[in-house]
Amino acid sequence: MALPPAAGAAPPVTPFAAQPHGLGGGGLRRPSPAPLGAGLRLGPLFWPWEKVKVGPLSVSPMGFGTWAWGNQLLWGYQESMDSELQECFNLALKNGINLFDTADSYGTGKLNGQSERLLGRFIRPIKSPDDVVIATKFAAYPWRLTSGQFVSACKSSLERLELDRLGIGQLHWSTAKYAPLQERALWDGLVEMYEKGLVRAVGVSNYGPKQLLKIHSYLASKGVPLSSAQVQFSLLSMGDEQMELKTVCDSLGIRLIAYSPLGLGMLTGKYDASNLPKGPRSLLFRQILPGLESLLTCLKQIAEKKGKTMSQVAINWCICKGTIPIPGVKTVRHVEENLGALGWRLSPAEISELESAGMAAPKKMIQNVFQTA
Repeated sequence: MALPPAAGAAPPVTPFAAQPHGLGGGGLRRPSPAPLGAGLRLGPLFWPWEKVKVGPLSVSPMGFGTWAWGNQLLWGYQESMDSELQECFNLALKNGINLFDTADSYGTGKLNGQSERLLGRFIRPIKSPDDVVIATKFAAYPWRLTSGQFVSACKSSLERLELDRLGIGQLHWSTAKYAPLQERALWDGLVEMYEKGLVRAVGVSNYGPKQLLKIHSYLASKGVPLSSAQVQFSLLSMGDEQMELKTVCDSLGIRLIAYSPLGLGMLTGKYDASNLPKGPRSLLFRQILPGLESLLTCLKQIAEKKGKTMSQVAINWCICKGTIPIPGVKTVRHVEENLGALGWRLSPAEISELESAGMAAPKKMIQNVFQTA
């Protein structure tokens, strides 16, 4: 299938010298500019204060995901964690991170929507809330059958977030597989959100390359640009379809946002067969972890050589592939460690080595059941 020409590329950012050892004393430090005539960098080498474009928005080269904020079943959330989550948010902002991803379905049981409510509380003291880019996703629930109902969902999210306008409004998943007629109504809902000024940009999540081309074409016919596509993307989920999706995104000028860049924690090196996470994740880890010895060894060796952690290497790989990773955070330690994924880059040889090890793993991450072709 022929792809349309790429949209205008964002201007390049000024290169920064890399620091090899994490955050160092007191946080990130802006290094001296590279001398004139220094060789061009091979690919993305971003510090958090540098920004990349997502449609009309300027966002940090890495964002943070808030799936765990309110999720008791999978992530063990308790309201006693809220003060540390506030610290996470503040530390991220202080270090230049301005993209936070959430969803109206994040939060279990009576805590449904808790992730958005917490972000709203944390944003409240900020004098210029537009400086924080909130990307929320609206669930394609079966009772959301009209564009008006989808717009109402957006307004409910805005109330929880205590905002007048969202950064990115995203359709959480496609209904093409099981309710194709509903899909068109949801697309029209995205159009209405944009036209009413409720969102600054529009995106999708869990769309495969073929369906992405369809919604891009439809939105374009309505004068609405599609700015982002969020999908599971990591060294454990880089199959043919994911890479084709990245190619389509690049062709259309759509920014790919990589969720689960650490494979739900499997790429952190913190777990093994005798040390599994609590809850439902343990079932998945038990199936996949035994076959990851080669990949985890590769991650560890590169991390030790770089003076980094395995998590930082795995996230940096996503950045080197031209995506915006959004690792989840629920502790200050998570924020500090993830910030160390910025300001340096893997070499082409290291990228190739990691990808070879990832492709050789006998079992990969299970793709989201809602992801379309």
